[in-house]
Amino acid sequence: MESSNGKAFGWFLAGALLGAGVALLVAPESGDRTRRKLLQSTERGGKSLLEQGQEFFERGRELYERGLEIAEEAAELFEKGRRLVERRINEQI
Repeated sequence: MESSNGKAFGWFLAGALLGAGVALLVAPESGDRTRRKLLQSTERGGKSLLEQGQEFFERGRELYERGLEIAEEAAELFEKGRRLVERRINEQI
């Protein structure tokens, strides 16, 4: 079992190194140029990646909370429907 895990880790490491090498070879620009472009975009009035990430996080939280509210409303409606059906069945008996 241990040798299997060791082999799997070896393959993972080899794949990670190969992927990093390919990424370096096909990168459109150097890291310095990319960082400069990111800084320039924020200096021109654009939002930083951190600000955008925070906005996405907040929006996701809002959508999650709204989803919970909808699920609770659906559960209440389901429960009301179940009680109505039970009453109808009991009235027929």
